[in-house]
Amino acid sequence: MTWYEEEVQQLEKKIRSTPNLTGRTVFYGSSSIRLWATLERDFPDHRVLNIGFGGSTLAACDWFFERLVLPTQPRALIFYAGDNDLGDGRLAEEVFLFFETLLTKMQHYLPDVPFTYISIKPSPSRWHLIDRIRLVNELIRQRIADISTYHFVDIFTPMLDSKGHPRWEFFEADGLHLSPKGYAIWRQVLMQHPAIF
Repeated sequence: MTWYEEEVQQLEKKIRSTPNLTGRTVFYGSSSIRLWATLERDFPDHRVLNIGFGGSTLAACDWFFERLVLPTQPRALIFYAGDNDLGDGRLAEEVFLFFETLLTKMQHYLPDVPFTYISIKPSPSRWHLIDRIRLVNELIRQRIADISTYHFVDIFTPMLDSKGHPRWEFFEADGLHLSPKGYAIWRQVLMQHPAIF
């Protein structure tokens, strides 16, 4: 996890220097969160905080949970990760176990905080992993279905075309990171779930 240390330390400084820190809707996860430059503008009616870090895996998000999430004392947590774990060759079941560990921490440290998991996106560059992506999404959806304050938000389906393939306009040229239109569809889908805020 030392690979992430410098960026995590920068985020810790950001957290310490954020005025009126507590009670925000915190977005946590990998570069799909970190690169969401329009986050505050996209949710003007909500006090949001972005603590995503680049290239992070679900395992890394779990590892740094106490250092990054707990100090923010979030009103709600919106989370995206798992994409990079699969890209690193992890099996779907392994990624689900990492999620279980993070879920345990949520329920231990932040039992009353609403939690939202954004499903893994259908990136063109990782289309060869599509079966694993679908399986992780389904395992996590089923896991949190019966927890009243937890939400699974499906961004996978809205990012597909009529033939079931990723819509390229939602991605940058690398076929992995989101384009402005990609973030627009994420915002649209999240806003259809007002309970998560």
